[in-house]
Amino acid sequence: MPDVDRRRAWLLTVDGAPQSYVDLDAPTHLEFEYARRLAHVLDTAAEPEQPLDVLHLGGGALTLPRYVAATRPGSRQDVVEADRGLLGLVGEHLPVPDGCGIAVHGDDARRWLEAAAPDSADVLVADVFGGSRVPAHLASVAYARAAERVLRAGGIYAANLADGAPFTFLRSQLAGFAEVFEELALIAEPAVLRGRRFGNAVLVASHAALDVQALTRRAAADVFPARVEYGDALRRFIGDARPVRDEDAVASPEPPDGAFSIG
Repeated sequence: MPDVDRRRAWLLTVDGAPQSYVDLDAPTHLEFEYARRLAHVLDTAAEPEQPLDVLHLGGGALTLPRYVAATRPGSRQDVVEADRGLLGLVGEHLPVPDGCGIAVHGDDARRWLEAAAPDSADVLVADVFGGSRVPAHLASVAYARAAERVLRAGGIYAANLADGAPFTFLRSQLAGFAEVFEELALIAEPAVLRGRRFGNAVLVASHAALDVQALTRRAAADVFPARVEYGDALRRFIGDARPVRDEDAVASPEPPDGAFSIG
């Protein structure tokens, strides 16, 4: 069950795993590394402070929507979260300010995506976990095509994924998005990419050229530096992996004990 713990700010956990961290007085503070990497994508998606239309699949405590509202005033954001109990908890304890441009919807991410208007989002951020696993219906090439349909020309898709060596799930996701989008990048800590531990990786896809240099600088400057894989290096990482169809799709692997513990 979701739980909110009040300290200096708010830490939201789901079944004991950290889900979101929010500082209501400092919405640009991002505690979790994966959230900062998604924010790097948002920061480089357009000129500073330029409003964006952003679709978030997975709501949590609305950490990234609050970040966008603070850094890009006037943005329009839709947040889709299937856990209505979680939405109620966040709405009661962590409501977003009136007029901030954030609209929250209780629905399944894939169902919402397939019903959404085409060419309606500048950025699509996917951070959907059923417990600690990405659901199978968000792991197929058909899902990638649904995401591509909703994005405008030059729009950017960014997803928080989790995997460990031999990266069967992550490589299949990259292969699927490479079949749909012209540009692809992956942001992760070197230890994760080398297979030394299970961890988060941010997949980035677009039809337009990605600002890989800016992403690389930002990721390298983090407290826990990350690497950006792109081009030939990323193609070598994908190797012979193939996209998966809906009927063959599986959820991301169960994290090993302690992989995402909060101590």
